[in-house]
Amino acid sequence: MLSFLRAAGTREPSPLPLFPLKTVLFPGGVLPLKVFEQRYVSMTKACLKDDRPFGVCLLTQGEEVSGAGPARTATEFAPIGTLARITNWDMPQLGILHLRTEGDTRFQIQSHSIAEDGLVIGQVTALAPEPSLALPESYAPLSKLLELLIGRVGRENFPADLALDDASWVGYRLAELLPLPLHIKQSMLEINDCEVRLKVLAQFLRQQGLI
Repeated sequence: MLSFLRAAGTREPSPLPLFPLKTVLFPGGVLPLKVFEQRYVSMTKACLKDDRPFGVCLLTQGEEVSGAGPARTATEFAPIGTLARITNWDMPQLGILHLRTEGDTRFQIQSHSIAEDGLVIGQVTALAPEPSLALPESYAPLSKLLELLIGRVGRENFPADLALDDASWVGYRLAELLPLPLHIKQSMLEINDCEVRLKVLAQFLRQQGLI
C-alpha cells in the first residue's frame, strides 16, 4: 500500500483494482465483504499476496454481481472512492472469501479499463487527507449520539481505536451510520472540510429530532 501512496503522491496516476459497490466506504470505516465472483476472488488473493489495497467506489448504475459479456460494461461508478485494506479474512467454503476491510486514503479515478475477467482497473491519484481538527464543542451532541449508536450497532463493527474527539472521524462515522441516500453519503465522502460535513449532518439530525 505504501508504494501505491508514494506513487500517488507524485500526482502520476497509479493502477488500482476497483470494487464498485452499492455502499460508500469512508476513511477509518470497517466494511465486511463476502467475495465469491471469480474476478474479485482473484483480486483478493493478489492483494493479500502483495499486501496491497483495492479501491471501493460507489456503484451508481448496474449491479454488484454481473454476468459475462456486454452486461459488464453497463456499470457506472463514482469518481472518488476509498482504499480498502484487508485486515482479516476467512474462507468458510471453497470459492467464498469473507473479508474484513478498513477504509484508508480517498482517491480519484482519472480513467479506467476492464480486464479480460471483467475486473475494473482504475488509474487513480490519492487525495490528501482533510486537515485534522479537534471536534468543536458546538458539535459535542453529535459525538454523544455517535457513542450511543456504536453501542447499539456493536463495538466490534468499528476500528480498534475510537476517536470521538476528532471532527473528521465523528463526521465520517455518522455519515456511514445514518440512513442517508447513497448520493448524499457520497457527497459526504467528497467534502474535504470536516466542519462543513458536521454542519450538514447536524442539520439532518435536528430535522429528525435526534439532537
